[in-house]
Amino acid sequence: MKRCFLLAVVLAVFGMAAPSFAADTVRIGVYLPLTGQNAFGGQLELEGVQMAHEEVGEVLGKKVELFVVDNKSDKVEAANAVKRLIDKENVQAIIGTYGSSLAMAGGEVAEKAGVPQVGTSCTNPLVTQGKKHIFRVCFIDPFQGAGAATYAIKDLGFKKAALLVDVANDYSVGLASFFKRSFVKQGGEVVAVLNYQSGDQDFTAQLQQIISKKPDVLFIPSYFAEGAIIMKQAKELGATFKIMGGDAMDNPEIVSIGGSAVEGFMHTTFPYDPSMPDMNPVAQKFTENWKKKHPDKDPNVNAALGYDAYMIIIDAIKRAGSAEPAKISAALADTKGFVGVTGVTTINETHDAEKPVGIVVIKDGKKTYVGSIQPEL
Repeated sequence: MKRCFLLAVVLAVFGMAAPSFAADTVRIGVYLPLTGQNAFGGQLELEGVQMAHEEVGEVLGKKVELFVVDNKSDKVEAANAVKRLIDKENVQAIIGTYGSSLAMAGGEVAEKAGVPQVGTSCTNPLVTQGKKHIFRVCFIDPFQGAGAATYAIKDLGFKKAALLVDVANDYSVGLASFFKRSFVKQGGEVVAVLNYQSGDQDFTAQLQQIISKKPDVLFIPSYFAEGAIIMKQAKELGATFKIMGGDAMDNPEIVSIGGSAVEGFMHTTFPYDPSMPDMNPVAQKFTENWKKKHPDKDPNVNAALGYDAYMIIIDAIKRAGSAEPAKISAALADTKGFVGVTGVTTINETHDAEKPVGIVVIKDGKKTYVGSIQPEL
C-alpha cells in the first residue's frame, strides 16, 4: 500500500512537471490539407502561417512554437490531426483549416477539448454553429453567396441564372443555396440547377442543358481545378453566358489550367489581392514581404488568411495576457476591429468574421480586384 502511495506521488510530480516544462513557450498547432484534393489551398495557407510565425517569434516574452500536421484532405484524418495536436503536442491554440467539411471534423475534437481553433477559409455556417471555442477569420457562405448575387443583379444587370453544383461537397452545396436564395429574393430567376460529383472531368451533358436554358450567368461554387475545366468545356460548347464563382476559385493556377476560357470570369473573394489599389498598411507590408520571400509568385488570399489566422491568435494572447486555451477563446470572442491583411475583422456572436466581400475578375489573363460589395441578405 505504501509502495502504491509513493508511486502515485511520483506520477503526480511528473504530471505536474509537464506544464512547467512548456511554461516558456506558446504552442500553436496547424492542421491543413497538404496532400490530397485540397492540397493547393492548404499549401498556400501554410505559407501565410509560416510567414507570420517568422515575423512574430514570441509573445508575452515566450517563444512561439509551431506544430504542423497534414489532414490529407480527409475528414477522418482532420479529426485525427487535431487529436494529435492536442494529445501529443499539447498545443494551446489551433489554426485550420482550408475546407469546411475538414474544419467541422477537426472542430468537434477541438471543441470537446476546450482548445480554441481559428479557421482560415472554411466558410460553411456549420463550422462555428453552437461552438464555444471555434472561430474563423473568413466570412461565411450566406454573406458570400448574397454578395455574388447582389453583384450579378445590381452591378451587372443579370436577370437569369443557372447553377452547377458539386453535391458531394458541403461548401459547394451551401454556397449554391445561398446564392440562389439571394438572387431570387432580389428579383432574379434561377432557370436551371445541375449537379456533379467531386472528381468529375466531363461536364458537357450538364452544360448543354444549361445552354438550352439561356441564362445570363452561370454560378459555379467549385474548387478552382474543376471550375477551370467547366469553363473550358463551356467555351468549347459555344456558351455565351458569363460565369461567376466563389472564393475557392481564388488560386493563381486558374489561368494556367483554364487558359483563355477563364477570361472575364468573376468570383467573390476576401478583401485582399495584390492588384487592389488601396491597401491598408498591414496588407502593404504583407505584400512587400511576400514578394521578397517568393519573388517567383504573387501572394494569394489563402496565404493572407493563413497569415491573419496566426496574427489574430497572437493578438488574442496579448489581450488576454495569457496563453491558457480558455482565456485565448474568451479574447478571440471579444475581437473587434482587428486590422489584418484581409481587412478589418470583428468576430461576431456566432464567432464568424464580419468583413466586406471582394470581387475579382480575370482580365487580360490576370486577376484584377474590382472592389468590394455589401450583400443584400
